Amino acid sequence: MGKNRLEAFSDGVLAIIITIMVLELRAPHTDSLAALKPLLPVFMAYVLSFLYIAIYWNNHHHLMHTVQHVSASILWANMHLLFWLSLVPFATAWMGENHFAATPTALYGFILLMAGFAYWLLQQAIIRSHGSDSVLARAIGTDIKGYGSMLLYAISIPLAFYREYLADAIFILVALWWLIPDRRIERRLDQRT
Repeated sequence: MGKNRLEAFSDGVLAIIITIMVLELRAPHTDSLAALKPLLPVFMAYVLSFLYIAIYWNNHHHLMHTVQHVSASILWANMHLLFWLSLVPFATAWMGENHFAATPTALYGFILLMAGFAYWLLQQAIIRSHGSDSVLARAIGTDIKGYGSMLLYAISIPLAFYREYLADAIFILVALWWLIPDRRIERRLDQRT
């Protein structure tokens, strides 16, 4: 089976996730800049989540370039990833509306952890389908960023109940870490041609 439908469906779901998040931003009923101040936590949560969805979209795009054929396990692993990412708008809204309070922040961390784990499962499904000598298997290597991100998300969950701002700092740190271009897959694809 080809990968085009999987890519198109995933792109559509991610676009809908971003649309849902932006629809949660409510315009104030007055025209003063001061009216925007109470919306700052909601906007900050939106920016963080938009960044995460953009990172997942970019990485998913690169990941799909390594796929030659799609198996049932790849389809289900991809759906598993999309499930967790589809919960980001809810957690974003809850966290923003409650000014990054402990429980919504912990839930946000849990969803990021599960999305990271789901992405890892998708990578593993692709490697199983394409072999241990596949482009993806060679590109990933030890996957320090992937494992490190999941570890930091796991730390953020209980930390949210102790110091919410430290959990939030972890989310920002991991997002910034992923903003640094990860050229592992691109390099392997370039070597293939």
